[in-house]
Amino acid sequence: MILMQRRRTVGAAPSAEAPPSIWRSRRRSREFVRPKANAALLSSTPDAGIATALFPPQARDWGLPSEAPLTPHAMRRLARETAERGFELAVRALNEDWHTCWDKTQVRRWAERVGQRLVAERDAEALDYDRGRYPHSPLNAPQLLAIEVDAGKVQMCDPDPQTGSRWRDDKVAVLISYVSGDGDKRPPEPLVTTHVATREDAHVLERLALVEAYRRGISKAEQVLFISDGGNWTDPLWERAFPEAKRIIDFYHASEHVYDCARALLGGWTPAAARKGEKWKTLLWEGRLDKLLRELRAAAAHLGPPQAADEPEHPRRVLTNNVAYFERHREHMDYPEYRRLGWPISSGGVEGAVKQVNKRVKGSEQFWQPMGLEAILALRALWLSTDGRWDLYWSNRPAYPKRAA
Repeated sequence: MILMQRRRTVGAAPSAEAPPSIWRSRRRSREFVRPKANAALLSSTPDAGIATALFPPQARDWGLPSEAPLTPHAMRRLARETAERGFELAVRALNEDWHTCWDKTQVRRWAERVGQRLVAERDAEALDYDRGRYPHSPLNAPQLLAIEVDAGKVQMCDPDPQTGSRWRDDKVAVLISYVSGDGDKRPPEPLVTTHVATREDAHVLERLALVEAYRRGISKAEQVLFISDGGNWTDPLWERAFPEAKRIIDFYHASEHVYDCARALLGGWTPAAARKGEKWKTLLWEGRLDKLLRELRAAAAHLGPPQAADEPEHPRRVLTNNVAYFERHREHMDYPEYRRLGWPISSGGVEGAVKQVNKRVKGSEQFWQPMGLEAILALRALWLSTDGRWDLYWSNRPAYPKRAA
């Protein structure tokens, strides 16, 4: 009865002490502080409601500014909006739905606090891994687990002191469980994809990928693959972190290399270069690496060794570098055998993931501070993963979660 009387009082006409415009603003704010549809967020006593309004636990426990009137449900919604789109579009959507007047800076601060908490939890798991405490693996071990890594580009607020460029790498790893193909008409079928992302160097991504691999069941998987384009930082990562995984060079990247060689040999993108590139691509597809390497070496010898003044795109340097590339990765290009076993031969999963990550953090008007970028990368990785971890994360948040940062 007391609660009903209090609700009628809240819904009564504004008093003389409070102008109508202020009263309406307060009523609107209560709609998203304590949504009517969520009975769990309503206080059971009138005094508790007053205390919650004056001293919001979210401000205390999330480490948010005191003006952030967010319930855990509202915080989840804000995190989702800012994981999906830029802050300007996110705040517009939230203001439209909740009849608020927040600005981009407010929403950015609150979203980064959530992301910073994710980063802290993620780094704590990596530290546990270093100490020999591994994440729990799933009961149903994957038949085939592929680990793929790649990098994108993002603009920072401050230019690099050495290069003067604002562009830096953001590195991404995806782990995809597959049902193997039949080696004929049925291709390998991807099941679950999870993501980790960081602005840090390859050593940090390596630790994050290792923790995620144990979480996905690498120790129980029947077969583990490591697929990438063979970039200069991906090979050392594979050697240090996943030496037992079967190394595969993405077929489409390898194909680009043979076309580069054909253009270098025949003076650009000519019909003759297209025919030569198609011939070399067929040799690659059929696994005839010995013949391919003989022809590439002959082409490099025809142009001669690189000269000191040659630019990176000079034909002599292109051919010499690509001969070394195919010699180095010869054992990682047995594509007929991979197809027979029903394995994927493409790193399209991580390339798509880089595009999805960069869709959020890369743009002509987006410039980042390091801490803010890392927070949003962690939030984006959580949102993109398809194993239900987004729902699990938020369902495990207590009503009054611990401090975000």
